Amino acid sequence: MVARVTPAVKAAEAAKLKFRLMEYEYDHDAEAKGMQAAEAIGLPPSQVFKTLVAVLEGGEMVCAAIPADAHLSLKALAHAAGAKHAEMAEPAKAERATGYVVGGISPFGQKKRMRLFIDASALEQQEIVVSAGRRGLQIAAAPADMAQALKATLCPLKAAV
Repeated sequence: MVARVTPAVKAAEAAKLKFRLMEYEYDHDAEAKGMQAAEAIGLPPSQVFKTLVAVLEGGEMVCAAIPADAHLSLKALAHAAGAKHAEMAEPAKAERATGYVVGGISPFGQKKRMRLFIDASALEQQEIVVSAGRRGLQIAAAPADMAQALKATLCPLKAAV
């Protein structure tokens, strides 16, 4: 049995968030990690949010949480963050800043706390799921409670496809 206590789980507990943990068999070969997680835990991709790390033009790193089947609008993220430009962070930099590995980056319990922006579609769900800081482990909670615990900004972040 792999440990279920991660910095993310500890942070969610410290925030007094009412949540549940969900485990699944992580597929290292899956291209779309969020989609693989959604399928493995039997939830629609609109309920499973992937955590992405971006860099604003001034160098500030921020997180965006969007549905597994969505694409991030960097323009919308930059606008929400009050910046002119944003680009995806290099995986190694995202891992160093968060303390998590790609595929297990959580908005909770990051090594260096970043501002977090959650796609507003989260509010259409009774519960959303994000990484619990380890590949194959997810935290499920009510979106408004999660946003409050994370001091997140809810805003439109999905790119038009």
